[in-house]
Amino acid sequence: MKIYIETLGCPKNTVDSENAAAMMKKAGHTIINSPEDANLIMVNTCAFINDAKTESIETILDMAQLKENGDKILMVSGCLSQRYSEELFNEIPEADIFIGVNEYDKINEIINEYTKEKRLRYAKDAPADYCEIPDREIEPSSVSAYLRIAEGCDNVCSYCVIPSIRGPYRSRLMESITEEAERLAEQGVKELVLVAQDVTAYGRDIYGGYALHELLSKLCEIEKLRWIRLLYCYEDSITDELISVMADEEKICKYIDIPLQHVNDKILSSMNRRSTGDSIRAVIKKLRERIPDIHIRTTFITGFPGEGEKEFNELVEFIEETEFERMGAFSYSMEENTPAADMPDQVEQETKERRRDILMDIQREISLKNNTKKIGEVMEVLVDEVMEDGTYMGRTRFDAPEIDNGVIFTSESKLAEGQFVNVEITDAFDYDLVGKAVKI
Repeated sequence: MKIYIETLGCPKNTVDSENAAAMMKKAGHTIINSPEDANLIMVNTCAFINDAKTESIETILDMAQLKENGDKILMVSGCLSQRYSEELFNEIPEADIFIGVNEYDKINEIINEYTKEKRLRYAKDAPADYCEIPDREIEPSSVSAYLRIAEGCDNVCSYCVIPSIRGPYRSRLMESITEEAERLAEQGVKELVLVAQDVTAYGRDIYGGYALHELLSKLCEIEKLRWIRLLYCYEDSITDELISVMADEEKICKYIDIPLQHVNDKILSSMNRRSTGDSIRAVIKKLRERIPDIHIRTTFITGFPGEGEKEFNELVEFIEETEFERMGAFSYSMEENTPAADMPDQVEQETKERRRDILMDIQREISLKNNTKKIGEVMEVLVDEVMEDGTYMGRTRFDAPEIDNGVIFTSESKLAEGQFVNVEITDAFDYDLVGKAVKI
């Protein structure tokens, strides 16, 4: 059977799709890049916020139209299918199979069970332990790959549905992680991006304490790896041991993603975050003192219930004084069955979006200021794309794939995707750098 996979949402979904692809390929199926030519189309959905749900529904319906042109099976998987399993099954009869986030290890059995006379729906609760799927299909030319180190979340932020979808936090055994990392390195992967709902909580459930620093030390021993990057870290779990290993190990990118969401104590408390404004400032200070060239990425939510002008202005002042190297802002999305949805003092949508735009305007100026300082520097760049006009698009070690800034540069010698090259920065835009390849 020829199978096409459309993946929406976060890097965790990407890993799920790669696991599913490997298992289906092992069963004799072929993974293809064209939904029109597929016998089975799988849409791996996201349900984190309203925009993501809308995109998922629209994608499902778009793929359903392709069924009119042939005998195809439409499978819906992922977070939306887990969260709204029964509703989707009843309201989208065009889809034949619905599976949640805990079914990928049984995906071949489910496909074999399907018949035209029997639509299927599976959405079991999360298992007690991390579910290992050893097989994984990545693009043969991939130089960067995500590496999942845990599943689920115990933080229970008042606005978030992830714990109810993905279940409680389950760390993956360190030996399993390092074995997969070694396999990826042997396949040519040079950059590993560690992901989980909360990367910094790694090991607390199975090793009796925070163990991310130990895991990182082991990953740094893999000779063929060049960059190791951290996404989704929680401020209150960034330990001194973690900061030390980041500072001391050359392979660990001097980059950390810490979704702070706010800085006002009242709003942080309403969000059920363990951070305070003071604790956030203290961790940022410690990171920058110990790792002077670190690039901190964060995100903030505007218009959370109870956020008035006073609370918002405190956030504005914090962003202006801190000057984050990387930042995103999102307007609050009310999600049913979350505590925040029932809170008083909900903020008007127009106000949420206006505040989001204010933050992004401030960040644009900060980013340009930071980028301008890099003019004249020579930076190591990973080539991501060879463009038609002979120029190249790449990333520095301070930029995560498909998220952060890029470097547009020229080269007298021909380069290929996945190469590392030294680039002298000659110009700067709001979010991207411009340069030329040089030999050192």
